[in-house]
Amino acid sequence: MQGHVQQRYCLFLDLQDDPEKIARYEAYHRQVWPEVLHSIRDAGIVQMEIYRAGNRLCMIMEVNENFSFSQKREMDEANPTVQAWEKLMDTFQQRLPFATQGEKWVLGHKIFDLQEQMP
Repeated sequence: MQGHVQQRYCLFLDLQDDPEKIARYEAYHRQVWPEVLHSIRDAGIVQMEIYRAGNRLCMIMEVNENFSFSQKREMDEANPTVQAWEKLMDTFQQRLPFATQGEKWVLGHKIFDLQEQMP
């Protein structure tokens, strides 16, 4: 059972600034491997979108009450297909200059929410 959306996260990562690699990365994301899609859902991610501006990526994840980053990481590490996908995607990606050691997607910090400020 998916559950309802409890939280939204926004994460950032860069692609290598190479138009051919960017095009290939986008092509892979038009047909993500089915086992990778199932692993995303199984982790409690209800919706995921990735946007690109230049070589900067922004991923928006809406998750249910069962989601945790640590559990998702453990699930991914135990899944050979997800590991193969991540290794392949890594050939197109580059870490943000301020990412910590071992950090790939960097979690954004929300600084504005229209609904919170509207009367």
